[in-house]
Amino acid sequence: MNHYGTMKVNAQGHLEIGGVDTVDLAARYGTPLYVYDVALIRQRARAFKEAFQNLGVKSRVAYASKAFSSIAMLQLANEEGLSLDVVSGGELYTAMAAGFPAEKIHFHGNNKSREELEMALDANIGCIVVDNFYELGMLENLCAARNRKIRVLLRVTPGIEAHTHDYILTGQEDSKFGFDLQNGQAETALKQALDSKWLKVHGLHCHIGSQIFETAGFVLAAQKIMEKLDKWHKLYGYFPQVLNLGGGFGIRYTSEDNPLPPGYYVTEIVKEVKHQVNMRRLPMPEIWIEPGRSLVGEAGTTLYSVGSSKEVPNVRKYIAVDGGMIDNIRPALYDAKYEAVLANRPLAKCEETVSIAGKCCESGDMLIWDLPLPKAGSDDLLAVFCTGAYGYSMANNYNRIPRPPVVFVENGKDELVVKRETYEDLIRNDLHLRVPLAE
Repeated sequence: MNHYGTMKVNAQGHLEIGGVDTVDLAARYGTPLYVYDVALIRQRARAFKEAFQNLGVKSRVAYASKAFSSIAMLQLANEEGLSLDVVSGGELYTAMAAGFPAEKIHFHGNNKSREELEMALDANIGCIVVDNFYELGMLENLCAARNRKIRVLLRVTPGIEAHTHDYILTGQEDSKFGFDLQNGQAETALKQALDSKWLKVHGLHCHIGSQIFETAGFVLAAQKIMEKLDKWHKLYGYFPQVLNLGGGFGIRYTSEDNPLPPGYYVTEIVKEVKHQVNMRRLPMPEIWIEPGRSLVGEAGTTLYSVGSSKEVPNVRKYIAVDGGMIDNIRPALYDAKYEAVLANRPLAKCEETVSIAGKCCESGDMLIWDLPLPKAGSDDLLAVFCTGAYGYSMANNYNRIPRPPVVFVENGKDELVVKRETYEDLIRNDLHLRVPLAE
């Protein structure tokens, strides 16, 4: 069994996280249940921050809240001194409800609405990451109407393809995100922003992908951006205060994954930026990064109750659980891989290979194919590892199934931070017909 964070097998032979027995958690809160190891989140956040501190570089580590956004999670991020990356009005609203300092919030997105930009301006957030010319013009008009200035980062696509799943590549030229660095769009956007009375170009931003296990992509992106910045410094006398190289740092979903320690990513990024500024005799920018998955992914475990099973002779055995694509759509969406154990007997000998099916009326609702397990029945509890990123945040109500609750565990204590949805919650916004439509 792979161990993550504070995981261990306790004296009862059960999986324990944060000093709390997962069997007790399932009994107390029901299943499916998201369990977060708070100590591991803190450890990861501090590892990124300390890496910058040890290198003596001015920096900012912003939590990419799309990975998992809730009031408690954002309060935890604030406790750890992180900044915050939001990508929608809903994420910004959650941040404000959590009391997150507005000046430490950065607003991303490729199609921000007028209402979202107004919300960001009214909240007086730290900066807006401008993604396109439409947004650039709209933001300038909104600022002019309010007679106020706003700091912006210009998102650029440096033409780098990270080694990751095609669906989550974002840095290559053919992307819906950002101003292209190679075809002149980025330079045009820079000139337009520099000429604006209302926009303060605080820096540049790029994001080259997700679930990245090497540093070459980040190094190459830094090289390409610094090359352009050198040119723009000579032409326009502009050099950014901030260079934001995004996130995408990988985690270990299965034993086949080999992510790098947080400090290694930071060290290689800083080393390349320092090399570039020294070689080109440029100022050293403040370096920002935006880890999301790498902060919370491995800290999350989902607990399920085992239900029905089906044996297809000479083909496979299916074991169904009480969740599935409603609480973890990544296997269906990305063919994502996970590992799991029986939480009530994690050290039991594996006797068969099974496939874990969800309960949705969808053939594609499969969580794990070909998982070695002991013989499992309806008294067993399945723990699926590394579900802390894009599990709850992408959860849905397909088949009108309520979304699971979220529990934080730390130092032997557990705290419910998101309640389980009820059937009443499912119909809360439904309206009855006022008159028969056939009349």
